[in-house]
Amino acid sequence: MSEHFARPAGGHVPVLRLGDVLLVTLQGDLHDGMASQLQQDLAETIVASRVTGVVIDISGVEIVDSFLGRVLAETAAQTELLAARTVVAGMRPAVAITLVELGLTFPELRTALNTEAALAMLAQPVVANRPGGEGRP
Repeated sequence: MSEHFARPAGGHVPVLRLGDVLLVTLQGDLHDGMASQLQQDLAETIVASRVTGVVIDISGVEIVDSFLGRVLAETAAQTELLAARTVVAGMRPAVAITLVELGLTFPELRTALNTEAALAMLAQPVVANRPGGEGRP
C-alpha cells in the first residue's frame, strides 16, 4: 500500500507511505525552501499517520554540500523527536567522501546502501540503550 502525501510540483519533495514507513526520494538539488517544506511535510505526516520510520533515498543526489548534510541530520533528529527512526539510503561513495572531507560525519545518522536495506533496518525491533552498555536488552 502506498499513498502520496506531498506532490513534487510547487517545490515539494514526494513523500510516499509504505506501510509504517515514509519514503522520501531526493533528486538533484534541494534548496532552502524545499528543505523547510520537506521537514514540515514529514513532521505533519508522521504525526497524522503514526508511522514508525522514514527512509530518505539520496541515490539521485550527485553532490552533497554542508547545507544538505545539515538538512539530513536535522530531519533525522526531528523525526526521532516524533518517535520515528530515520535511515538515509543510497549514498554514493563520492558523497560519503565529500561529507567526511567537510568534517560532517554525523555519527547518529543511520545509513544503508539502498532502500531495501533501509527498510530491512527499520523492520528490526528497537533495542533501547541502557546505562552500562549500548543495545543491551
